[in-house]
Amino acid sequence: MVRFIRDHQIYNDVISEILPQTRTFLWLATSDLKDLHVKKGKCFVPFLEILSDLLKNGVSVRLIHAKEPGQVFREDFDRYPLLAKQLERLLCPRVHFKSVIIDGAIAYTGSANLTGAGMGAKSETKRNFEAGIITDDPLLVNQIQQQFDEVWMGKFCSKCKRTEFCPDRAEMLS
Repeated sequence: MVRFIRDHQIYNDVISEILPQTRTFLWLATSDLKDLHVKKGKCFVPFLEILSDLLKNGVSVRLIHAKEPGQVFREDFDRYPLLAKQLERLLCPRVHFKSVIIDGAIAYTGSANLTGAGMGAKSETKRNFEAGIITDDPLLVNQIQQQFDEVWMGKFCSKCKRTEFCPDRAEMLS
């Protein structure tokens, strides 16, 4: 299956429907990271609560983002102590791709950042115009996963000209 999705479909299909089914690992890549709220039961909670729940259930979660998130995100992050202990995180200022990889079996890739406006969680008049694909095609999932893994493992770090903006890799490269 390869399916084109856009706007609020990204939130419905990826965040609400597929992501909660994660059993082993979840890899998230985004350029921008904000205080996204998602539906849980009958109320909306910080997306960080969903990640914390996944960690409690033994799911490994990796997050690559390009810049430090804002104050509200950081305050929410502090409300979930398991995130500081178990969430694997990498800040890479070169990352501009957006992807969600679930158990190496399903992947989303597209234009949407991990924000309310990007994921389509906001109202029709406040969300971005976004597009992407969701797939379980093994070849496509593998290619999306490989891009994430190459950045995660530092494949491009030795030739990067922005190491002064990369706190997670600066020591490794000096």
